[in-house]
Amino acid sequence: MDEPPRGGRVIAAFDFDKTISTRDNVVPFVRAVVGRARLTRALLTISPRLLRAALDDERRDVAKVALVRQTLTGYDAVRVTAVATEFADEVVARHLRPDVVERVAWHRNRGHALVIVSASFTSYLDPIAARLGFAAVLATELAVGEDGRLTGELVRPNVRGAEKVRRLDEWLGARPAFVWAYGDSSGDRDLLARADQGVRVGGRGGRA
Repeated sequence: MDEPPRGGRVIAAFDFDKTISTRDNVVPFVRAVVGRARLTRALLTISPRLLRAALDDERRDVAKVALVRQTLTGYDAVRVTAVATEFADEVVARHLRPDVVERVAWHRNRGHALVIVSASFTSYLDPIAARLGFAAVLATELAVGEDGRLTGELVRPNVRGAEKVRRLDEWLGARPAFVWAYGDSSGDRDLLARADQGVRVGGRGGRA
């Protein structure tokens, strides 16, 4: 691999689900907010789209939007934030990959800027990132209306595939940087290809 220039900016970009975390976290988070019964009803309603999503990246994004609309619309944002904070504590305590956390520390100790680039939700990734020493979170954000409740929409497109690269490059700006990237799944392929040094983590991984 090419080495970063001496004194140059070095970025370490990590996917989260099945990369830093041992699992996909979107559905467990939704369950924590709305309860098992409402989540089950929603999954039954949108199951055809979820089945098609397994074969089509674009429909996977559509299915995620459908899940958010069916489950989270109308929830008080303050309450969701409180649930997300507790959820983040659980993820840090029980669902992190020790080997990848060690790699995060390796980069941090070398002064590299750490960023999470993930299709998971900022609601819980922000507190997790703060605990792990990340500089930024580029992830999927739930929209909040003027009434302080979730609208059921996403602020911007789901952060997977090419959207990961768009969000990372936007965050990087014009200054040159040597980019490490870590991911586990097809949703990280573009990010790994864009990096100066891409590292595939674990096995086949998840598809959040």
